[in-house]
Amino acid sequence: MESSLAMNTLLFLGVAIIMVPLARKLGLSSVIGYILGGIIIGPYVLRLTGNNVNDIMHASEFGVIMLLFIVGLELEPRKFWEMRKKIMGLGLTQMLLTILLLFLVFISVGWRIDKAIAVAMCFALSSTAIVLQTLQEKNNFKTTAGEASFSTLLFQDISVIPILAILPIIANYKAKHHDNEIQILIQKLPEWLQASTVIFGVALLILLGRYVFVPFLRYVSKSGMAELLTASSLFLVIGVSELMIVIGLSPALGAFLAGVMLANSEFRHELEAQINPFKGLLLAVFFVSVGSTINFNIIQKDPLFIFSTVFAVLAVKFLVLYTIGKFYRIDTPQSLFYAFALSQVGEFAFVLINYASDLYLLGPELNAQLMAVTAITMCITPILLIINDKFITPKFIKEIPEEEHDFNILDSDVIQKKIIIVGFGHFGSTVGRLLKANKISATVLDRDSDRVKLLRSYGFKVYYGDATRIPILRAAGIEDAEILVLCLDDADDNMFIAELVREHYPTVKIFVRAKNRIDAYEYLNNGVNHIYRETLGTAVDMAVDVLHETGMRKYAARRLGQRFMAIDKASIRKLAKAKGDDDIALFSTKEILQREEELLAYDNLNFDTKNWEGSSSAEEEDEEESQD
Repeated sequence: MESSLAMNTLLFLGVAIIMVPLARKLGLSSVIGYILGGIIIGPYVLRLTGNNVNDIMHASEFGVIMLLFIVGLELEPRKFWEMRKKIMGLGLTQMLLTILLLFLVFISVGWRIDKAIAVAMCFALSSTAIVLQTLQEKNNFKTTAGEASFSTLLFQDISVIPILAILPIIANYKAKHHDNEIQILIQKLPEWLQASTVIFGVALLILLGRYVFVPFLRYVSKSGMAELLTASSLFLVIGVSELMIVIGLSPALGAFLAGVMLANSEFRHELEAQINPFKGLLLAVFFVSVGSTINFNIIQKDPLFIFSTVFAVLAVKFLVLYTIGKFYRIDTPQSLFYAFALSQVGEFAFVLINYASDLYLLGPELNAQLMAVTAITMCITPILLIINDKFITPKFIKEIPEEEHDFNILDSDVIQKKIIIVGFGHFGSTVGRLLKANKISATVLDRDSDRVKLLRSYGFKVYYGDATRIPILRAAGIEDAEILVLCLDDADDNMFIAELVREHYPTVKIFVRAKNRIDAYEYLNNGVNHIYRETLGTAVDMAVDVLHETGMRKYAARRLGQRFMAIDKASIRKLAKAKGDDDIALFSTKEILQREEELLAYDNLNFDTKNWEGSSSAEEEDEEESQD
């Protein structure tokens, strides 16, 4: 069936909408739903797709490039350095052992050395999308196996870079014996200059990230238009990818490095929020297109090769991962989960296999076979995890791990609540400075790029971002946050964010700045109880000083001021319930004003009857007044 590019895209999105919820109901990964949907509409089942499937697949591969960009954004150099030993211990061991064993398997069946190395490197990677989603669905991020999986995946994501750099070198070695030369810059240079091309590309991105990307984003952010920031984010990713192609390197490599260069910038969360929707959509189309291009004729032609390769890959990776888990003294159930979860071939293999084919390392038929192997391993993994949960793990459930042998990847000396501060002007910076002075860190979001730049130069962890948008809050970590402090000048924005967070993240405690009593009523009536009126404390301080100037002792004036603030805060909660009914509000206000006067008069009377003149408080007060 012939169809246009637009029609194929419509089919891919439609089948994703239908199949993914179905797969989730069956307890499977959404990636499996995408691939199965692609198989159903593909040319070997319903035959709904036309000749433009490959065009869509190439276009949607950009989703993988965006995924690498976001991985780079999340990889702060400082955080990576702190975890280096644990990541290297798990990740490097897994990659080297897997590549070595797979290489030996492929060599034993008669493959050439260059082809065996290339495929072994591609198959050593696991699926970041499947594993992270599985961890999230099972709430296993905090477990030993979850932390080990995260560290291994992190190293694998970084390993894509050297693999992308090594593949052209392997292809260049092969090209000496063939007439067809690959027309890219890195192949045209002398051998001794080819390695320097990679160094040149990395150095160029470092310079661009420091002196071009961040100033460019600051310039665009001053416009205050969200659509321009979206366009700028896409412009950076596409531009870097095209630049890498011109140099002769992989666009995915460039996207990753660009992300790392911007990981410490104030635009990190903004970029992540802007790119995420496009990444998710393009990845969805990419996985559907992968399913639709699985060549069942190839599988039918040589099923023994396909499924024996699938078995070999799963067995080798499971053996390596389980052995590593036991070596690091992870208990048996956790080691089993770790091994089963990462035993599949990852989504980056789709890109790497195609890249290796473009370099003439793999022929068209082997390319189709390896793509089928990759997709089949991804489909089998959720089934293996179900078998592990239902039948294997229960046999070891009585095994109690020794606490001192637990391998805690993300162990930290201090457990601290995650705090997000929105708005870092005069009000918010006071909160932030007090927290920082007490060694309490917080993630800060602000919409003023100049202020963000200035505060970052002072050592504050401030990011540019509009917190009224839920993707920005997610990028800042609202899902794990326990406290949200709203300090924006715009009361409407504070209210909007408070309502948004209460709806989506009801467990987060909200502390909000209010300009006046009217704002306070709104917050209280919307379930926000931690309210701080900026005018109350300042006004009371002024009244206290005026009372002191009239002849009242400073200690007495301050005591009355504190009492007044307590009474006023209580009255706000009472009046909030009457807001909207003018008669009730008027009566309540008169009643509260009268009550305030009575309480303060009573306090003042009791205070005066006590002999404060000879107390240490009076002496301290006199000393304080002389200092004033």
